[in-house]
Amino acid sequence: MHSPCAREASEACFHNLCHLPFLGIPEPQSSTSTTTAASYRHVFEVSMASSIYPNSQFTNHESFPSLQESFSHFTKTFPLYSQTDQADKIREQEYYHLSLSNHVCLDYIGHGLFSYSQQGSYSQEATVASASSSSLPSRRYSSSLETPFFGISYKAANLHSQIQYGSHESELEYKIQKRIMALMNLSEDDYTMVFTANQSSAFKLLADSYPFQSNHNLLTVYDHENEAVKVMIESSKNRGAQVMSAEFSWPSFRIHSGKLLEKVRRRRKTRRGLFVFPLQSRVTGARYSYLWMNMARENGWHVLLDACGLGPKDMETLGLSLFKPDFLVCSFFKVFGENPSGFGCLFVKKSSSSVIRDSAGTGLVRLVPARRPSQISEGSANEDTETEEKAKQELHDDDSLQGSSSGPMFRQQTSEKTSELEEIKEISPKHEAPEIEVSVASFESSQSQIIASSGSGYSYLECRGLDHADSLGLILISARERYLINWLVNALTSLRHPHSENGHPLVRIYGPKVKFDRGPAVAFNVFDWKGEKVDPAIVQKLADRNNVSLSCGFLHHILFSDKYEHERARILETRTGEGGTDLNGKRVKLDSGISVVTAALGFLTNFEDVYKLWAFVSLFLDADFVQKERWRYTALNQMTIEV
Repeated sequence: MHSPCAREASEACFHNLCHLPFLGIPEPQSSTSTTTAASYRHVFEVSMASSIYPNSQFTNHESFPSLQESFSHFTKTFPLYSQTDQADKIREQEYYHLSLSNHVCLDYIGHGLFSYSQQGSYSQEATVASASSSSLPSRRYSSSLETPFFGISYKAANLHSQIQYGSHESELEYKIQKRIMALMNLSEDDYTMVFTANQSSAFKLLADSYPFQSNHNLLTVYDHENEAVKVMIESSKNRGAQVMSAEFSWPSFRIHSGKLLEKVRRRRKTRRGLFVFPLQSRVTGARYSYLWMNMARENGWHVLLDACGLGPKDMETLGLSLFKPDFLVCSFFKVFGENPSGFGCLFVKKSSSSVIRDSAGTGLVRLVPARRPSQISEGSANEDTETEEKAKQELHDDDSLQGSSSGPMFRQQTSEKTSELEEIKEISPKHEAPEIEVSVASFESSQSQIIASSGSGYSYLECRGLDHADSLGLILISARERYLINWLVNALTSLRHPHSENGHPLVRIYGPKVKFDRGPAVAFNVFDWKGEKVDPAIVQKLADRNNVSLSCGFLHHILFSDKYEHERARILETRTGEGGTDLNGKRVKLDSGISVVTAALGFLTNFEDVYKLWAFVSLFLDADFVQKERWRYTALNQMTIEV
């Protein structure tokens, strides 16, 4: 980058100023873009501080402001939030199940392909088909299988052969691939894309095919434990890699730049290895500079960008148009709040594809069309069942090696369960990935629609979830998520225990607090009136009972400076009951860190969702809340209820 414009853009991206969506606040007058951006941030953060009630603290959940009062004050502070109401209209028309179920989904990570209304259309067809076909045996469809849209089956090919020689693609795969490339703002001239079972499969495929024998290093930048990264580390170690990680400063959870620079600039400038980098933490919401990717490349590293935690339009930012990674991974699920099954995608830059080596690694999949109920005959149903069971067994065997499937944020929980947790029994089920259905049909296309054909009938299938993201655009989605996540952080930190010394806070936020440039995720813990942490797994289970889906995570690689060294023993915890061995039976070193509750927002999240989470957390202001819940459900479990 030699031109003044490119240097200015690069500097902006280094400071995370690649896009500045409207804020609903007056634009400050300034002579320079950097000063204007700084003024924007300052005004935004000051305004957010008063978005609930000025200087308010809440000590009693029974005297809580109502949803209407809170929303009214919020929109008065940020009047242009109403300009994001297009997202509310899409939610009302296409994802009405979220309101009908009264359930708040804050545990989804990835991109939704389809809308719930599409699933509803399929369900109606299934009902008609079932009623009109007397020859078919009675068959009950679960909600997850009524609209599979597609299934996946494993391919007998490795990454090297797929990249070098390609393979026959169905019309379905071709159209979905083209649609995803457009969403990710990537050119088919620059990248080759392959389908994988999930994020973990994509990471393992790359680790199995990357030449760690000559490029010895693996350097990751994650402030939290990530299942896909664990799989990659294990595979790369088996192939001789030296594994390193960035460290994160306490209490801000910012990257410790000095230590990361040392690792990026190690000794020789060539054949460094693989640099694995997410642009933001999907647990804490911390965002990182784009220039880390460029710096790594200039120092001889190949760069893998983990885009699984990015928003659906974040690939349009200026930074990603300037810095093209060698590899990129993202994940997709089917229907938000309903069907979290899906697949992963691995993108390989064509100019970097020569680095991929032949390997025995598996994990590539093909997308196969799902047969519609109106097209099922009694004979073919039996054949489908055999194929389906075979595919399920393959997926089960592979997932036992590769970790969790794509869909909601992986719930990383501590394995050492306290007696208190054991007494609390989960009442409402989590969003579990449905079993994968594989059937046979042919697909044709028409413009932007995917047309599924089988036998004599045709059904039209659009990637409506991706279309919704496109219709809203980067600026609207970013602004909406920024308003809501910062309001939630501000609201959570306003909760204080009554009668405690100095108003002991109920919630502790880990990572960025109220901040203009933070991601739409927050990591937090709840503390009782004595200052003791409530087990995050208990918070998650109680949230489930209150129709709020959250996730648990584990923060690690935390660096304490001399100023905070005295807090280390009190803050960190070490898990001791997680198995302790890898797939080869070798002892695994368990690191120390912090178990947390985490919530992730998307473009379909609305103000009522974040308010309900705030209202739920406020229940812990009652010192006996957890004990009451235990007694209540113990009593229910002991009762026999006759219907």
